[in-house]
Amino acid sequence: MYYIVVYDVEQKRVSKVCKFLRRYLHWVQNSVFEGELTEGKFMEMKFKLMQIIDPKVDSVVIYTLDFRWRGREIIGVDKNRVDIFV
Repeated sequence: MYYIVVYDVEQKRVSKVCKFLRRYLHWVQNSVFEGELTEGKFMEMKFKLMQIIDPKVDSVVIYTLDFRWRGREIIGVDKNRVDIFV
């Protein structure tokens, strides 16, 4: 499956969340990551991410796209071009 992860976390956790997500997904722009993961890797990422954030004040939104609905359109500057879509 293809995932888009968008987050809004307290400033003191921004760097940690960003570094963590870079291990799993492609950075697109501030607080936005995307990429393809197996179900196992997705569950691993989600579990570990839940240990980093504070659910009382932080927010993480995960969009799941199947292969039929994976269009991508950029309006303006593409801040981090993803060349490979599998």
